Amino acid sequence: MDIARATALSKALARAGFLGLGGFHPQPEDGVPDAAGGMPTRTLLLIGSAGPALFQLFEKSPEASDGVPDPLDRYTARVLRKIAGDFGFGVVFPFDGPPWHPFQQWAMKAGGFSPSPMGVLAHETYGPWAGFRAAFLSPEVFGTFELNGKPGPCETCRDKPCLSACPAGALSAEAGYDVPRCRDHLARNPEADCFSGCLARRACPFGREFLQSPGQAKFHMTAFLNGIG
Repeated sequence: MDIARATALSKALARAGFLGLGGFHPQPEDGVPDAAGGMPTRTLLLIGSAGPALFQLFEKSPEASDGVPDPLDRYTARVLRKIAGDFGFGVVFPFDGPPWHPFQQWAMKAGGFSPSPMGVLAHETYGPWAGFRAAFLSPEVFGTFELNGKPGPCETCRDKPCLSACPAGALSAEAGYDVPRCRDHLARNPEADCFSGCLARRACPFGREFLQSPGQAKFHMTAFLNGIG
């Protein structure tokens, strides 16, 4: 692996508020599209964000104030397409579609994630605050990855405080995440503490240093309530 190239990629992502969340060398059954130039993808790199870094940069972007829908998605696409092009990668996004790309399936193959009762995957370092923003598709082998590596934190969490923290009762160990019930609670309670960040996520003991800022949380919760996030 070219260490200098990998370091340059990490720095380019960090300057734009993004980070790497692992990767793998795909097989045909993984449903990974071709890389740049129609070449087969030999390495998939998961690109994401955690904590307030991305949102702080997004707030200063032209997309944040131009009044056009989906500002964060458009900022993400503009910035990450440029970085992918600079490194000769193809790129796909979780908001591409239909058909939708199986980002959660890819993350589980990359390792370090576990399913959570909240409907999101929890990461070994970032807890439930890791968000998938893109996948870079390399036509060359890029890095060495342990297939189906270390599991995420939920498998070792005995107390599961997320289950009891939701004021809407939208989480259960048996049924998982009741999305309509969550949305209904938000619609009926516009001043709910949830708009400062999902209380179930905030109760998670993992990745607490990567909690969203209040403005960031309100942005995402409002988009979710409106059916676009």
